[in-house]
Amino acid sequence: MATLDLPPARRAVYACDPAASRGRLFPEHASPTRTEFQRDRDRIIHSTAFRRLAHKTQVFVPLDGDHFRTRLTHTIEVGQIARALARALALDEDLAEAVALAHDLGHPPFGHAGERALQRCMADHGGFDHNAQALRVVTLLERRYARYDGLDLTFETLEGVVKHNGPLAGPKAARVLPAYVREFDAQFPLGLDTFASAEAQAAAIADDIAYDAHDIDDGLRAGLFTLEDIAAAPFIGVMLDEIAAVYGAIEETRIIHELVRRVITRFVEDVIVQSKKRLALTAPQSAEDVRRAGVAMVAFSPPMAEADRSIKAFLFPRMYRHEKIVGVWTRAEEVISRLFPVYLADPGLMSAEWAELARAEQGRARHVADYIAGMTDRFALGEYRRLFGETVALG
Repeated sequence: MATLDLPPARRAVYACDPAASRGRLFPEHASPTRTEFQRDRDRIIHSTAFRRLAHKTQVFVPLDGDHFRTRLTHTIEVGQIARALARALALDEDLAEAVALAHDLGHPPFGHAGERALQRCMADHGGFDHNAQALRVVTLLERRYARYDGLDLTFETLEGVVKHNGPLAGPKAARVLPAYVREFDAQFPLGLDTFASAEAQAAAIADDIAYDAHDIDDGLRAGLFTLEDIAAAPFIGVMLDEIAAVYGAIEETRIIHELVRRVITRFVEDVIVQSKKRLALTAPQSAEDVRRAGVAMVAFSPPMAEADRSIKAFLFPRMYRHEKIVGVWTRAEEVISRLFPVYLADPGLMSAEWAELARAEQGRARHVADYIAGMTDRFALGEYRRLFGETVALG
């Protein structure tokens, strides 16, 4: 059967070419209708872990209202921005989207609160890292295919999942290498000492853009801060002045929507201009040249990087450390912290499939962490109620 070969008319020499993929851990026949990266994207979308994102917290638990973002809506937004960047930079849009859609698959319930709780629970058992967990999900925990565990994604998508934020080994490494990443790399080398592809870099910076814009939106809607408050961030203040100059006195909801739209647009346009400058200066002739460039090719300009920092500096105390959010997160951490030792002591309290996996002492803690990390918020709350006879009110 012939390999599908429909390269974009403008694919750059430094873009990843699906027809030249480094392949999969378990080789497969080529699809007659889809490129390798399109297949990756589709496998991610159809996975159980992807569906569960609909009921996992981004910042606000769903009990706070139906209009706040979940992991799924955030992920879809990141995918849209990643595709826009990839298109402008002549990259492979499907690969950028695949990495974006997979980047949060390893997050446990209750957002960063759940991750902190699992990190404490796993401190003596190899630790917990959501990026490493995402790799476990797509290479081990999804059980959809007859021949293998995982989704059997291409090298290019897997390296993007693991190192979209930069190298994980060598002088550029920003964190200690999680055990599972090291183990999988020994079986299927991912080039941990280099940067990921430009497509993965586009997905990573799309995540930053989405976080900034949409946390502003959710924070304003939740009443954690006001437009007057956030105008103190210079980048935001300038745009609010622009909106007032063009539209005058309009209702606050429209101002918020216009602000969010402008934040995304300014960041995306800046990344495109700055990335084109870096690519022109470095002149990579292949995707491998991008990986070995020593610096990210897809990036903010210095002024916009400062704007990004100023937004995060505003949001940290006003949103992520707001007493309302901290109170919810504290209760959410308690749910995870109490579930873990109970399952560890008696794996039979987990579902039958997971109980069987965790019966052996060796590796039990990791199986328990996998089980909890896969839970949705509401399932975790239901398990807490079942095991402890208590209802936790998070909202």
